[in-house]
Amino acid sequence: MKWEGNRESDNVEDRRGSGGGSGMPVFGGRSIGIGTIVIALVGGWVLGINPLTILGLLSGGGMPAQVQQAPAQRPPADDTMARFVSTVLADTEDVWQTVFREGGGRYQEPRLVLFRGATPTACGTGQAAMGPFYCPADQKVYIDLGFYETLKSRLGAPGDFAQAYVIAHEVGHHVQHLLGITSKVDQMRGRVSQKEYNAMSVRLELQADCFAGVWAHHAQNARQILEQGDVEEAMNAAGRIGDDALQRASGGAVVPDSFTHGSSAQRQRWFHTGLKQGSVQACDTFSARSL
Repeated sequence: MKWEGNRESDNVEDRRGSGGGSGMPVFGGRSIGIGTIVIALVGGWVLGINPLTILGLLSGGGMPAQVQQAPAQRPPADDTMARFVSTVLADTEDVWQTVFREGGGRYQEPRLVLFRGATPTACGTGQAAMGPFYCPADQKVYIDLGFYETLKSRLGAPGDFAQAYVIAHEVGHHVQHLLGITSKVDQMRGRVSQKEYNAMSVRLELQADCFAGVWAHHAQNARQILEQGDVEEAMNAAGRIGDDALQRASGGAVVPDSFTHGSSAQRQRWFHTGLKQGSVQACDTFSARSL
């Protein structure tokens, strides 16, 4: 992936030297809704953790506690991985600013937080074991950069474009939040069965994959960022984190009704759809008869 020398985002916050969070959820009395769900669903299956287990730990009563944190710090200039993340985030900003403007809207840029181990968020304490996640309550993407070693070594998905795909997927969740899609899914929580809600979660995640493809489509057209093998890296990563692949890797049975992200084939298909068509409308997973 061609990224060096491109613009870096000003919306990166480096908490890696701040000591992290308490390691425990910070919720009060009632369910905080989709914030917790997104944390669980985005990260849980990636490391073989059942997202419903995470939900059980994090849900239950009240609004999120007030998050107190040190003033935001920028990553050091000599940190190559942080520079890479900042550059990819900047590229998503450029693409989505254009897409929203052409659609008559205005894109509100998210912030991206680098942390180690644990960190406070408006959705509760974020844990590195959850993998990268997006919190709608504070409109921030959170990532412990150690995840990329897991992606490469444990999940078998190396490559810088695979890493970029992860960031673009989380930014896709931010786009869903801005479009009101996330809140509509959240409103169905408790109104439908767990099986039906899992199916909605799959459509939400596949749409984020498609939005990642939309980013790649426009970034390639504008800046020619792709090198030989890049698309294959992203497709491989999408396949490695499909629910069926992760369930098999954990030694368990494949249970489609428990899927929360979609199968490997579905994740690859929707990323490819966004990449080829470059259209938000093409990513309407909620209207699609077949995923």
